[in-house]
Amino acid sequence: MDLNLVVLAGRLAAPPEIRQFESGARLVRYLITVRSEEPTRRVDVVPVTMWDPSDELLEADPQPGTRLWVAGSVQRRFWSESEGRRSRLEVVADQVCPRDGLGV
Repeated sequence: MDLNLVVLAGRLAAPPEIRQFESGARLVRYLITVRSEEPTRRVDVVPVTMWDPSDELLEADPQPGTRLWVAGSVQRRFWSESEGRRSRLEVVADQVCPRDGLGV
């Protein structure tokens, strides 16, 4: 059985980037920092994308340093540049909420 499920608890590294398309669809992008202690101490910055976030989430306007929970799945995105084809892994979020327990 395959399973693509990601749950992150971390801090917002930068202000969210919000885009609205002509179709009416909205996209919000977050950079979430996640600290790990084992096997070595490090900080990872994970790109998170959420399509059509709720108005409540957008109005919350979280600032860098805000603790967030993210639940979603991993996706590889591809694009072309002058240097050739590029890709990156990102989390596509189904849910984003502050870590203080308020569901947004």
